[in-house]
Amino acid sequence: MHQEIENRISRRSFLNEPLTEQQRQEIGAYIREQNAVSQLTVSFLEDGSCAFGNIKTTYGMFSNVRSMLLLKGMADMPDLKEKIGYYGEDLALFLTGMGLGTCWVGGTYDKEALDVRPDEELVCVLLVGKVKKASVKEKLLRSTLRGKVKSMQERMIADRPLPQWVRDGMQAVLLAPSARNSQKTIFHFENGQISAQIEDDYRFDLVDLGIAKKHFEIEAGGRFDWGNGGVFHPAQT
Repeated sequence: MHQEIENRISRRSFLNEPLTEQQRQEIGAYIREQNAVSQLTVSFLEDGSCAFGNIKTTYGMFSNVRSMLLLKGMADMPDLKEKIGYYGEDLALFLTGMGLGTCWVGGTYDKEALDVRPDEELVCVLLVGKVKKASVKEKLLRSTLRGKVKSMQERMIADRPLPQWVRDGMQAVLLAPSARNSQKTIFHFENGQISAQIEDDYRFDLVDLGIAKKHFEIEAGGRFDWGNGGVFHPAQT
């Protein structure tokens, strides 16, 4: 998914046309695979535009919102928010590979308009749809955000020089989306062991932790333990 990491940008303007039946089937099949692995209850909603009536964000108004993924799980699931970030980003990159546009949305929508069971927690939604060439506003936003990317040195605390596989993982982390572009997840490389943690003083911080871990794993291989401060286990060679 390296190319998808490079290509994906947040899209807030979509074409006013539904996804094709084939696209919906592919998305549904991938969601089912991910839910089986994660035990989340993510679902695809063909038309959730009712939750976005007259909603604005600090970056401007959404346009032609229609389809979305409801990123949710059982309310008592351990590490729920982190898992939403981890598996939600996997889904976002999968959709990017399909040529579709996506946008993570945390609070600027009407949750009451969406169907969620009482024992579930809806953490975020992931908008998805057909897109045209990025607008001037979207290009400007991307350029602005890319210009504010923190350096690897700001995101990694290390007691020794970084081997190439760690640098590769961190390069992917630098491209990971985060709420309010806060880029708060910090990686530690100490005594030959890598861990990832976040301050967790904002409601979507643990989502961001899961996203950052997913990006690191894609490039470095291996797997993190769940939890804030979870340890990384490199792939066996």
